[in-house]
Amino acid sequence: MDHTLRIRPVVGGTLLAATLVAVAAACGGSDDHPFTAKPYDAADEITSNLPEGDKKVDSDRPLEVGVKDDDGRITDVTATDATGRRLAGELDTDGKRWRSTSPLAAGSRYTVRVSMEDGDGAPGAGTLSFETGVTKKKTLKVAFGPKAGTYGVGQPITAELSAPVKDKAARAVVERGLRVRSTPAVTGSWYWVDDKTLHYRPKEYWPAKARIDVTSGLAGIKVTDALYGTPTKALKLTTGDRIEAITDAAAHTMTVKRDGKVINTIPVTTGKPGFDTRNGIKVVLSKEYSVRMRGETIGIAAGSSDSYDLQVYYATRVTWSGEYVHAAPWSVGAQGYANVSHGCTGMTTGLAEWFFNTVREGDIIQFVGTQGEMMTPFDNGFGDWNLSWDAWQKGSALRNGAEPERPDTVQAARLRPQV
Repeated sequence: MDHTLRIRPVVGGTLLAATLVAVAAACGGSDDHPFTAKPYDAADEITSNLPEGDKKVDSDRPLEVGVKDDDGRITDVTATDATGRRLAGELDTDGKRWRSTSPLAAGSRYTVRVSMEDGDGAPGAGTLSFETGVTKKKTLKVAFGPKAGTYGVGQPITAELSAPVKDKAARAVVERGLRVRSTPAVTGSWYWVDDKTLHYRPKEYWPAKARIDVTSGLAGIKVTDALYGTPTKALKLTTGDRIEAITDAAAHTMTVKRDGKVINTIPVTTGKPGFDTRNGIKVVLSKEYSVRMRGETIGIAAGSSDSYDLQVYYATRVTWSGEYVHAAPWSVGAQGYANVSHGCTGMTTGLAEWFFNTVREGDIIQFVGTQGEMMTPFDNGFGDWNLSWDAWQKGSALRNGAEPERPDTVQAARLRPQV
């Protein structure tokens, strides 16, 4: 086979430089320059384990590519499907064989570009294409949350699966397919809350004014023998300012910060003995201008000294069991001095309105100094930040075989709003 002449290195810096100058002068920058030679068509020298003709490829089998020439070797293989998703693979040390290491997607068309060198070192290239068969097995759907929009820097990403995934190897396939990218970039990880639910959070809070893109590459991918991924709608989020509120139940104050700077200090009242507010980091779940709160919904007997039935305004929710930050005009005398509520954080109507208008979903409210239980990570809102980063990483199927740390959970007995 006649290939473009290649120049071999010459020992000695001066002689090599002179040789290169002479070559450049002789070639004059033409297409025949030895360092810009185009690869020859090596399609006939490439082997693979693909079936003959147009037969569909079994997506359960890895793709293998090799070379016929005993003296030739593969230098690079790039395999992508129609969506641009790249197939990972490994090349043998002798360059004779490349084998895919990530699963092929079912019902997809792939283009494989192979670069090689022959025995004389001349570059060659060839292209293969094939389609994988469509499976009729059960599909796995993924729904990302929250809905698109702007959130606080404490907002976790959620992924709800349509079918349970219990096997660790299958969980690893799912995690590899779920991608979270932020600008600025952060270090983050998924945590398996249960067989059908994952949460994603960074090591620290999201940066302020960040863009977050959540995508799935599971379409057509085999998760288990009976389960294949399907296309998933991508999610785009942004974060606002870094708003943090620190509520000190012992000092009866809430300190609100924007991007690290204190913007308000508010006298508050929190849960009294027997109704102590939970300690720990909570995330704003929703904002409701008006909420009816009744003692009967949390087990307080009607007519007792603790019974109440109130319409509450400027209510910022922080747990599903009913903890809010809200206006409490009936307890103004205690605010800043004593804890008299049934678990919520109360303040004047004017300050509650200010707080309501300042925070958004995903903002952080940390409670310290209470006699209450610790906020649980997953069963009563977003308590994700109450796990250390080491404990959080253990909830990932990709973390060196470590089992998820399952913190003690406390039953959420109060399932309705409390004042």
